[in-house]
Amino acid sequence: MNASDRFGALRRPEFISLLALSMALGALGIDIMLPGLGAIRSELGLAPDATAVSGLVTSYLVGMAFGSLFFGPLSDRFGRKPTLFIGFAIYFVGAAAATFGVSLTLLLASRFVWGFGSAGARVVAIAAIRDTHTGEEMSRAMSFIMAVFVLVPIGAPLLGGGILTVASWRWIFGVCVAAVVLMALWATRLPETHAPQHRMELSLRRVGIAARFIIHDRQAVGYTIAMTMLYGAFLSYLASSELIVSDAFGRRALFPVVFASLAAVMGSAMLANARLVRAFGTARVAVITMRIYVVLAVGLVLVALAYSQRPPFWLFLVGTGAVLVTHAILIPNFNALAMTNMAPVAGTAASVIAATHVALGAGLGAIVDRAYQGTVMPLWVGFAGYGIVALIVSRATGKIHSVSARS
Repeated sequence: MNASDRFGALRRPEFISLLALSMALGALGIDIMLPGLGAIRSELGLAPDATAVSGLVTSYLVGMAFGSLFFGPLSDRFGRKPTLFIGFAIYFVGAAAATFGVSLTLLLASRFVWGFGSAGARVVAIAAIRDTHTGEEMSRAMSFIMAVFVLVPIGAPLLGGGILTVASWRWIFGVCVAAVVLMALWATRLPETHAPQHRMELSLRRVGIAARFIIHDRQAVGYTIAMTMLYGAFLSYLASSELIVSDAFGRRALFPVVFASLAAVMGSAMLANARLVRAFGTARVAVITMRIYVVLAVGLVLVALAYSQRPPFWLFLVGTGAVLVTHAILIPNFNALAMTNMAPVAGTAASVIAATHVALGAGLGAIVDRAYQGTVMPLWVGFAGYGIVALIVSRATGKIHSVSARS
């Protein structure tokens, strides 16, 4: 298949950028809100250190998980492009409703709808990459999409903080409403990548067949489990970082800069991952990085113990940043490895894999969030504990993968 067949009237850079920025709307819906959590606590009459507002992150992620299960089969039946626009429409409704939310309950419900809609772009982006790429090329494209997914929202906390200096936190959500409208206009240029002859009947039976195809692929299952562990650790960082920086270290004003800086580090690592994969291969990069991750995470726990769970602020930044670099390399590679054999059911596979690591990852992250007691220890223990499980599962899966490749 040549480039014109794969990407329609678009050039490959615009095709991938469009998918990446569409997917980045999901991250924007979380990151831009983080500086406003304190203002939301205040307006809703909650204590300054209340963890209840972290539910605004969790409900969004739960919505994303359910949405993933919805959009995958839909895209396999009707195509990627119509599914993307349905997701944009639901995203718009959820973000607009959150803008006018007057209670925590209404905000949580709106955030669920918002997250549900954001899953459309996530599933379509991954499925479209699988439609148009194979092998190491797929892994490099996935790394670029994930890098943009992280890099684009770098300025989101700074933008959110800037809005708070001149307006209510509600205007933060309004920016997301405008962003999805702009992306929908651009996405009219997107070609359809799912060939009509590969469309699947939209029925529970057909979806069940696709799900069994995924479940019986041990490589897909193994790398999805490993990715879920890592995603749980990453989501615990997303949900608790604002409270740690503001409460544990008393640096609330610095949070937007800290978050943006660490996101920039992650984005840079994802871009570097594309070169690493080209030089050494996806599986080898994942194996080596996973080992480094566990060593770093266990080391952070020992550092926390040495400082009575309250290390210097600079050490928190360096240690957490180092672990996030390995996250940035592992997540896109595990995702690509999980999708390797999924070409016949790419949309449903993308949805099941996304739903699994988002839903279970959100639950794993919430366990760490609720353990917060004014120190970095719960976060760093979460990094280590979930990382060890991911290492064990990925090593076992890698052996299966190697045997399959030789046979």
